[in-house]
Amino acid sequence: MENTSGSLKRVLDKLAEHHVQLHAISVADTSDYGIFRIICDNPQEAFKVLEQEGFAASLTEILVLEMEDVPGSAAKLIGVFAKGGLSIAYLYSFHYEGRQALAFRTDDRTRARQIINDSSLKEIQ
Repeated sequence: MENTSGSLKRVLDKLAEHHVQLHAISVADTSDYGIFRIICDNPQEAFKVLEQEGFAASLTEILVLEMEDVPGSAAKLIGVFAKGGLSIAYLYSFHYEGRQALAFRTDDRTRARQIINDSSLKEIQ
């Protein structure tokens, strides 16, 4: 989205108008534009709304894991993937339905899923 005053508000208003429930938000800026990432209850609807409003939008699959709400939990989970040779492109940490969640995008979802299964990690769908 444009890196201008009011752009974020416009996006959030449009998503709210279409009853898209946001669970996590990330905004990063460059000198020309902002990168707005969301985790929501209806990604397809959010994508449609953003495209209709003229925003550049894409859908990206991420993995969401439940983690303990204690210091070091994120490091422990990410360590499992680092040991498996996976890199993390970006991640979020947030509370979801009474649980602490760690959501991330990796370079190899197939391998990540194998690690999740082999390590008995709890994935949140």
